Amino acid sequence: MTRTIEPGFVGKTFDDFLVRPGKGITGSRREVTLASPLTAGIDLELPICSANMDSVTGGAMAKAMALEGGIGFVHRGMPIEAQAGEVRRIKRSHGYVVEQPFTVPRTATLREAREIISQHNTSVLVEDAPGSGVLVGLLSARDIPWFPDDAERSVAEIMTPVERLETGPPDVSLDQAERVLYENRIEKLPLVDGRGRIRGLITKKDIILHRSRPHVSKDAKGRLRVGAAVGARGDFLDRAEALIEAGADVLVIDIAHGHSEVMERAMKELRNRFGTVPVVCGNAGTAEAAAFLRDLGADAVKVGIGPGRGCRTRLETAAGVPQLQAIREAWCAVGDDVPIIADGGIRQDKDIFLALACGASTVMLGSALSGTEESPGKVIVDPATGDKRKIYRGMTSPQAVLGALYSSDDADIEEALATPAEGQEIQIPFRGSVADILHRIRGHLHSAVSYTGERTLRDARARIVADPLSCLIPLSAAARRESYER
Repeated sequence: MTRTIEPGFVGKTFDDFLVRPGKGITGSRREVTLASPLTAGIDLELPICSANMDSVTGGAMAKAMALEGGIGFVHRGMPIEAQAGEVRRIKRSHGYVVEQPFTVPRTATLREAREIISQHNTSVLVEDAPGSGVLVGLLSARDIPWFPDDAERSVAEIMTPVERLETGPPDVSLDQAERVLYENRIEKLPLVDGRGRIRGLITKKDIILHRSRPHVSKDAKGRLRVGAAVGARGDFLDRAEALIEAGADVLVIDIAHGHSEVMERAMKELRNRFGTVPVVCGNAGTAEAAAFLRDLGADAVKVGIGPGRGCRTRLETAAGVPQLQAIREAWCAVGDDVPIIADGGIRQDKDIFLALACGASTVMLGSALSGTEESPGKVIVDPATGDKRKIYRGMTSPQAVLGALYSSDDADIEEALATPAEGQEIQIPFRGSVADILHRIRGHLHSAVSYTGERTLRDARARIVADPLSCLIPLSAAARRESYER
């Protein structure tokens, strides 16, 4: 599908429109559903992604995003194994079945077991001999004495032996596992095959999460979903391989100008080596760029050239497209064949709905989620006022480039150092937990959909995106002041 962008969108962005209200049909705005596709095979209950920036998304942010129904993209400004480790920890943190639970041999010392339990906040299964996989017991943190004299005792002396454990078969259903856990008042159910070999682990906390939080972003095995970023040169294939092995659900090839031969080569190499792994490509700012990335086989197109708070591209180069125009151009080029991720330019929650209504399927947030407990970096306290802040920076800022230089061998870093900066570093007020921000966004999106007279975001978007200027009101300068100046 290809259509021409409407003249009313040229040069326009979020503060240039209001949405025309319709007749409300929901009894409560909580009835509204917000599910929307990230890629063709991944739906999000909350259509929000956290940006793959080193001041926005590490493991803690990505985990929090998934628990709230969104997804986080772990940044690549770190060594390959460190980034893969973040992904691996997220995938292990929750799931119907922990497929590869941590194990120790029965001859291991309590000190060795304690290190694993403390590092990963989990119990360990005990196997008969190193690598045998035969279950002989289970050891949790509460089983281990913390007296120094006990550190060299063997695990076999303290563990709960297999004879006293409840176990299940590898194909046990979630309902069957839940019944065993509750009837026996236990929190762990090891899964073993007919020869007694370890085939997984089910925990009560993960079943509780599944029952109590249906909006969590989960894969088919009940594990939290997580994305991760790779570059387009240098070690990007090795990085992609490590991330895929760690369990990343989706990769993003994120370069400043996605409509390029660099992206074309990178995408071809990635597809040749890894086949159909879901890949987001960006960034794009025009209809031509969106179509180009679609034709390369992108599973989603990330749109935004220079609108972000940490970006100075438009100031330094004059390159860019107003963000709402860019979103609309991209949709006019690719329609709903390829989902669009609107990246940047969000100042208020209403901008998220406008982005979705005009063509995006999800929205990527950077500065809006930074400054939270879950964002990377330390809290800075002003000694004079006691005000708390955290650093937010664009990934082409000198600070981000230098930070990546000392933790990555990515060839993109060398070019970035030789290029004048197009990003900046700023301080953001400390905002507490990101969950509070996401709850607010969810509520405002519920209300926005309700005001359109629809029950679901999909329905509201489908109606508006087909003929947006019939549903949007362009604003004069006076109307803009009336609407947005408070």
